[in-house]
Amino acid sequence: MNYTRETLATVERILEQRKHRAEAERNIRNEEVLAKIPAVAALQKELAATVTEVVRSIGKGSDIAALVRSVSEKNLAIQDEIGNLLEKNGFDRDYLETKYTCPACGDTGYIGGESCECRLALLEEAALNNLRANSPVGNCTFDNFRLDYYPDEVDETTGISPRARMKQVFEFCKEYAEDFSLDSPGLYLWGNTGLGKTHLASAIAGVVAKNGFKVIFDSSSNLLRRLEKEHFSSARDNPNDGAQDELINCDLLIIDDFGTEFCTQFTVSAVYNVINSRLNRNLPVIINSNLDIEGVEKAYSQRIASRIIGNYRYIQFFGSDIRQIKKHN
Repeated sequence: MNYTRETLATVERILEQRKHRAEAERNIRNEEVLAKIPAVAALQKELAATVTEVVRSIGKGSDIAALVRSVSEKNLAIQDEIGNLLEKNGFDRDYLETKYTCPACGDTGYIGGESCECRLALLEEAALNNLRANSPVGNCTFDNFRLDYYPDEVDETTGISPRARMKQVFEFCKEYAEDFSLDSPGLYLWGNTGLGKTHLASAIAGVVAKNGFKVIFDSSSNLLRRLEKEHFSSARDNPNDGAQDELINCDLLIIDDFGTEFCTQFTVSAVYNVINSRLNRNLPVIINSNLDIEGVEKAYSQRIASRIIGNYRYIQFFGSDIRQIKKHN
């Protein structure tokens, strides 16, 4: 997955802070040891001198393999002597080692030029934090979705009650989240305001993210604002750099309140590009909107509406505005 410059900078800052803290703590322990065991200072100087010895010998064309073996044996002997002094004075043998958060990479985030698992985990965590910041994920779950807010009276037109219809929608969304894969279909969740579209989309996002997929959830206005800033800004420190790649390549993109933003030639083009690019990559999108397909065609374009009709599961929400019901309860 591609990440924005802002996300990457956040992770690099965390790694740098971890490394700096570990090395600062090691320096404090070293000063403590030197104050109590002055002999360690001489051994440390002797240890550092072996590096200089190797560098000088390379310039003289010495037998490097033999030299490395000799220096390694000398270093181990010195380290063993330091360890013995530490133990004799009540310290652990590894007391002077730098305690990195990730010993594998030394808190650099890389091993052999490849991202360390710790860096990948930090990137995933940053993406999840971004998800939580832009959606009610965590507050909106399948467990706290209440079907009793939907009327139980049978609708004369459909022959089924809104509660029964929404029970079907709820079960579909829950199954979708639990079985999510990159082959999952896109969803178009539509209906009047306050019918639970954002709640169920957030519940899906929470489950999918916990299962290790990279999810982006935000309102269409916020997403388009990021794309617009990236497109029209040439500043090298623009935190929105990479926004388009991030939206196109994440495992699941959820666009909330689709159709509420002010449409311009740029936003129409940007929406089409994101939707079409993800279709070409077979990556799913969930769109929440108050607009039916005719409304999408009118607000955006026939091309965008046709992409949704031809490639998304079309799911209508029923009932009355739950927010108004809660307000009067």
